[in-house]
Amino acid sequence: MTHNHARPGGAHFAFTDRWGGVSAAPYDSLNLGGAVGDDPAAVLSNRGLAARELGLDPAHVVWMKQVHGNDVAVVAAPWDEHRVPEVDAIVTTRPGLALAVLVADCVPVLLADTEAGVVAAAHAGRPGLVAGVVPAAVEAMVGLGARPERITAVTGPSVCGACYEVPEQMREDVASAVPEARATTSWGTPSVDVAAGVHAQLVRLGVPAGEKSHICTMESGDHFSYRRERTTGRLAGYVWLDGDQ
Repeated sequence: MTHNHARPGGAHFAFTDRWGGVSAAPYDSLNLGGAVGDDPAAVLSNRGLAARELGLDPAHVVWMKQVHGNDVAVVAAPWDEHRVPEVDAIVTTRPGLALAVLVADCVPVLLADTEAGVVAAAHAGRPGLVAGVVPAAVEAMVGLGARPERITAVTGPSVCGACYEVPEQMREDVASAVPEARATTSWGTPSVDVAAGVHAQLVRLGVPAGEKSHICTMESGDHFSYRRERTTGRLAGYVWLDGDQ
């Protein structure tokens, strides 16, 4: 259901797959997305199941209203569920407060500087990659005392460059902003590798080469994929620092 990878210094990075929840098809079963048409009660139950599996209090998980932009919010506590801001990255210095990002092909980006006590979660799809949401998240972390060379970066399951087919002009538009994202599908047509683009942006900012998931959501039946299924659930990535919220 969830995969928690603790790091020295007290940072935790975790990603979910699609199993172990209560949602019915086509959201079966651990759908964590609240805006995809699933039963809200099932989503709430799934979020509780995932959090407890990770040893987290569900009330101490911060979610975003993701809009494929580059806005970043610094958070110190969970916000009112009726006032969730439209942002695609969140940053905190609060131990025990988990930051969550939802995806179903986009790249979930988790960042941590344990020495500074700063973590961030970002939602990087193709538009967010071009808009620079990940550099914006790093900038916000630095503003709170982080240093790029100390940041650990982990990206989770997402659609790979060999599967993410796009029109030629779209590929060139992305490549003009992030050349490393230019790719070709396994069948020889234009594509975009968003994860490669994200890691290239991080390296240019001075962040050490991070960890990139080997899982392609479009190829994996254990993960939700919008491009494969259209009506489907959402996976989540979580990052937090040890300590009580």
